[in-house]
Amino acid sequence: MGSGRAQANAECWKRMTAAEPVLIDVRPAIEVLPGMTPDTILTSGPAMPFADYVGGQRAAIVGGALFEGLARDAAEAERLLAQGRIKVDGCHAHGAVGSLAGIYTASMPVFVVENRAGGNVGFCNFYEGTNPRRLNYGVYDEGVRERLLYINNVVAPVIGEAVRLSGGVPLKPIMKRALHMGDELHSRNTAAALLFGRELMPHLLKLAEKGADPIVKTVQAVTEDHYFFLRCSMAAAKATADAAHGVEGASLVTAMAFNCKGFSIRVSGLGDRWFSGPHAQVQAKLFKGHSEEEITWMGGESVICETIGLGGFAQAAAFPLQTYQGGSPEAMVERNLELYRIVEGENPDFQIPALRYRGSPTGIDIFKVAETGVMPAMDIGIAGRDGGQIGAGVVRAPMPCFEAAAGAYREKYGDA
Repeated sequence: MGSGRAQANAECWKRMTAAEPVLIDVRPAIEVLPGMTPDTILTSGPAMPFADYVGGQRAAIVGGALFEGLARDAAEAERLLAQGRIKVDGCHAHGAVGSLAGIYTASMPVFVVENRAGGNVGFCNFYEGTNPRRLNYGVYDEGVRERLLYINNVVAPVIGEAVRLSGGVPLKPIMKRALHMGDELHSRNTAAALLFGRELMPHLLKLAEKGADPIVKTVQAVTEDHYFFLRCSMAAAKATADAAHGVEGASLVTAMAFNCKGFSIRVSGLGDRWFSGPHAQVQAKLFKGHSEEEITWMGGESVICETIGLGGFAQAAAFPLQTYQGGSPEAMVERNLELYRIVEGENPDFQIPALRYRGSPTGIDIFKVAETGVMPAMDIGIAGRDGGQIGAGVVRAPMPCFEAAAGAYREKYGDA
């Protein structure tokens, strides 16, 4: 590695690990997302023409149009989307990240997370609840609509008011502690959700003077399962990764994303260009009654967590994942140790108890991936071809993305 690239990567890594993400607000997407319009729908992965979206991701985009009242029925939504009268864009282009299909519409509430070390902001929308039939998993029906409205009208307003009363909730301290309590901040956020609820509790109690029922429902939504805090993790990771983006000469990855066509990465020193490849390789533990033939791809940007050293890059902190996505403690440790070979360094804040509090591997270097053949490991939920979540597992990113990015880097910088 040339001294120019080494210096750039050191600066990129410094910005990534020095980030201080703080939840400062909850607002409708139309009010806070840069460039958002009433007739725009955001979805995961590099943006494509609507005609290129297929399967569950296409169905989710149509569902978003129906939820927002942009069309009377699915046929009209398809027509308006095809004509460009309803716009489709990628979440990352608006400072946001989306889970699975990643659907944002104008009225949907989003977490607003500011990186107070750099001044930039990241966004993520809300978890829809425990029902496996969710819009982000390619399903839109009356039940999904009711749950989305419940988030819009009950849960998000309460959390938003509590956050504003708090003056901001620092997220890194929650994430650091949760890693010591069995979370890896992607597929398992159980401890983080409870810690987040604790931070909000004094402010929720103040709000309870206006009526306890919305507060009780909000606390239930925050704490009922593993996934609520994931959206805070994602917004924090987006603000963290974006702080490291745009460092001239840096070869570290600052975003990874799926769409229905494949997997893509973005690199700090290569602007906003995406480098794409085929779908990832998956090892899944499926829910009862489902088979591997049902597995499908419909997007996903929650792997922004892995981009900053969480999720699959901190899997050895989350042995309870065995019951959810399979595997063993030995496999988790072995996989985690392997990932140190492809990163810039060890995270000074995100530490893994099972590895004697070693910092998680952070700062994926495209050249180290290409040279070692070690592919980034990611913890994800598994979607079914008929919509809904059917399991969870571990995926490995495809090599062609990294080879293409390395080639583009050499074209721009030579052997810097």
